[in-house]
Formats: sequence, structure tokens, C-alpha cells
Amino acid sequence: MARARPSWDPAHLPDQSGRTFLVTGANRGLGYFAAEQLARAGGHVILSGRHPNRLAAAHDALEARVAGASVETLLLDVTNPGSIRAASASLRGGIFQRGRLDGVLMNAGIVHTPRQREVTRDGRELVISTNALGHFVLGAELLVTLAKSAARDWTPRLVWLGSMSTRLGSYEPTDLQLDTGYAAWKAYVQSKVVVQALGLEADARLREAGVPVASVIAHPGYSIGGRTAIVTGVNEPTPWKRFRDGLQAPFAQSKERGAWALVRALIDPSVQGGDYLGPRFLTHGAPVRQTPSRTSSDPEVRRRVWEECERLTRSEWPFARAARVGR
Repeated sequence: MARARPSWDPAHLPDQSGRTFLVTGANRGLGYFAAEQLARAGGHVILSGRHPNRLAAAHDALEARVAGASVETLLLDVTNPGSIRAASASLRGGIFQRGRLDGVLMNAGIVHTPRQREVTRDGRELVISTNALGHFVLGAELLVTLAKSAARDWTPRLVWLGSMSTRLGSYEPTDLQLDTGYAAWKAYVQSKVVVQALGLEADARLREAGVPVASVIAHPGYSIGGRTAIVTGVNEPTPWKRFRDGLQAPFAQSKERGAWALVRALIDPSVQGGDYLGPRFLTHGAPVRQTPSRTSSDPEVRRRVWEECERLTRSEWPFARAARVGR
């Protein structure tokens, strides 16, 4: 008697033919492998990143590894509001193949944060700008485009990249730019608390406004390059890194497996706005629904973070317009 497949099987994804997905930070790591999995499922994937040569390498690698893949590239630097708005305008203008957008995986980010506080060209603290503020602007720019793609059998999605680190320290975000008391670990964890708070607050505001777009959060557990397949131009760990990362096998996983939760959040028909997904054993395993940290789910923290991001980015999400076009 054949064993029944689990309710969600990363090796047998539902067909995504006819759907288009944007993946930020798609030239390396989780973003690349999520894009590859989406392409294998038949989706059209727009790889975005800030380095043309790295994007080209990822594009070539994906086409070589996935027969018949439908993929193209888009220059997008999430630390640069001008770049975000230019890329979004290209998408809205319909210059890309499908003329629709069914989901955005907001993956780009900094994991290995600088020891000293750094700022972007517009004066924003680098970590919060990369991990949270840029995607806040991107969500505002693409919300109407996503709402236009809503259908009876499909709700377009925004997927935010959370982190298990939010369970290791609260770091309530009262100083988003860390003007005082910067520390590398604090900058990372606080940025991920902010991301998760934004994802949950977006869900509440989308529901209230009647916008047919879902906001979902997913985290990859502890996914490392040394346990990941070698892909030329994308993932090329040194022998020392492969040895060192191999010692962490009992509690670590590959980037391919880390992407499982992100992809499920983006395409599983049973996933709803406000869901939070991650590996079954926190650091590794099949993707399952989980509970976000108390800090990032606190309604007052969510409201305060949202308003501060509006102030810092000078961006407001067009909820009313998105609701009208999505009807």
C-alpha cells in the first residue's frame, strides 16, 4: 500500500503555469532557490537584484537547471527608493512578459550585519533600510498591480522574510534607525521584528480595506551555504566552509530547504493572510504554520512600526485604490 503524501510536499508543488512572481535578492541564497522552485512548478519568475552580472549568472544557472524555465531579470536595489520606484514603474508599465503579478517574495536582506553603524545614500541605517524599509516601499508601489491580478481562485500575495532570531530576543523597536546603541546582532533582530510586525499589520489593514491581497510571513530556519548544492555563479562555498557547515548538520539545513517555507507561503492554496510559516523543528524541517514572536505580533508595536515606516520612507500604501481595482 502506497504511503500518502503529506498535505504539503515541497517536491510536488501545485502547477503555477500562467502566474508571475517577483523575487527580490534572487541572485543568491534563499532567493535563488525559491525562484528555481517556482520555475520548476511552471511559474514565470522575475529575478531582481542590484548587481547586473550576478543577476545574469543566476538567470543562466536557473535556465540550465530547469528545462523550459520562464525567467527574466529586473534591476532593483532595495536600499535605494529611486531604484524601487523605477523597477515598480517597469512592472506596472507591462514591459515584462505576462503583464500581471501574482506574488512578491520580499527576500532581499542583510544577514551578516556590519560591526559599525552604516547608512544608505539617503541617510537611513543600512540594516533596517535593506531588510524592512525598502520592502515597505515596494509593497506600496506594487499593491494596486497585485490587486489587479486577483481572481476567483487566486489571491495575490506579499511574502515577508521573517527570522527565528525574533524568538531569541525581543528588541522592541523603539529606535528603528539605532541612532544610539547600535550593535550588529541587535540591528539584525530588530529589523526582523519590524519585518514581521509589518507583515501582520499589512494583513490587518488589507482585510479592513477589503483589498484582495494576502500578507504572509515565512522564515527559513537555519539555512546555510555550506550544506547547499554548488551552483556556479550562485552558491560556491569553499571546501573549508563546506566542512565547517557540515559539522552543523544536526540542526542546520540547505538553502534549498530553507526556501521551502518561503515558496509554500507564496503558492499554497490553503495559506491565508496573516499566516506565519517556518521549518517544523524551528531550525530545519518541512514548512508548517507557526506562531510569530510576541513582540512582532503586539498590535501596539505593529501600529507604531507601520507609522514610523511611513514617516521614514514618505510612503503610504494605496489601500482604497487597491480595493477598487480588486473588486
